Amino acid sequence: MHNRFVVSDWSAFAPGLESREQWLAWAQAPRLPEGEQVPALADMPAMQRRRLEKLGRMALQVAWRLQPEPEPSVPVVFSSRHGDITRTFQMLRGLAGGEPLSPTHFGLSTHNAVIAQYSIARGLTGNYLAVSGGVESPEAAVTEALGLLADGEASVLVVHCDDLTPADYACYRDEPEAPYAWAWRLRLPRDGEAALSLAPGGEGASAPTRPPLLPHGLEVMRWLLSGDPSLSAPVSGRRWNRDA
Repeated sequence: MHNRFVVSDWSAFAPGLESREQWLAWAQAPRLPEGEQVPALADMPAMQRRRLEKLGRMALQVAWRLQPEPEPSVPVVFSSRHGDITRTFQMLRGLAGGEPLSPTHFGLSTHNAVIAQYSIARGLTGNYLAVSGGVESPEAAVTEALGLLADGEASVLVVHCDDLTPADYACYRDEPEAPYAWAWRLRLPRDGEAALSLAPGGEGASAPTRPPLLPHGLEVMRWLLSGDPSLSAPVSGRRWNRDA
């Protein structure tokens, strides 16, 4: 079954949540992360680091922790619902005010810009790609990773991140928002090894019984750490499961 996988290692960052111990405790009593804390990303050269906003620094910090030494041939799947929307919004506001568009800011605002910066810094030579699937962007990322594993890759790095959308978009928000990033190293399970899976949905997702506490991408991370048997995606009804 190509929908089964093992998360052999993970890393995550959010304001007030940096160590593995903090994240494991948070998964048992989750709360919406708040604050302006930004990871140092000290391993990245300063000239490149200055090109990144908070979203990029969070994403690349968690990726770097799972790859302290370069692994140029390991595929990377980058996922984000909104991408670096703060930078995009700043450009749109500038255009509305008659300001010229900066080619540099535009290049760094595209959805694959963060993973491109990581590729340059780490010398990636393997497959890397960026995906966005709305609220179910984590499902889109893991689906891509499962395809790469099925094609013979030994492991795949999945990086998912998001940040607060600008206040002008508040009326369009359909879930809680928070700054966070997580990275998983995925591989196929060995014979008899307990694994996770991502199963197709049924006829449609059932309506949630209460408003969500967390953005879905962060809820997926909570599920991984909590040990809960399953989690349903809010739109498609796809199910994250773990072997009993």
